[in-house]
Amino acid sequence: MSLSFPNRSRSFDATRRGVRFWGHDRSLEILCFVDESALRRLNPEASNDERSYLAAFDVNCDRIHHVASALYSRRHADFLSLAASDF
Repeated sequence: MSLSFPNRSRSFDATRRGVRFWGHDRSLEILCFVDESALRRLNPEASNDERSYLAAFDVNCDRIHHVASALYSRRHADFLSLAASDF
């Protein structure tokens, strides 16, 4: 089973301070989350606001998807949380 990302949608989660996005394993939808520590590692110049975090996600989307896929292949779960240590 592998994770794919046919839909490039993402949203900022102000409560958890990060960006949510979705992957798919066949018909299963997998909720993914990349926290602000990871986004700051990927883009250290980013400001501490929604616009900057979404921009950091967009610029690093392929890398984030790759890391999410690797995590999913090690432990199949319906929720994946990516932190700075994953990058």
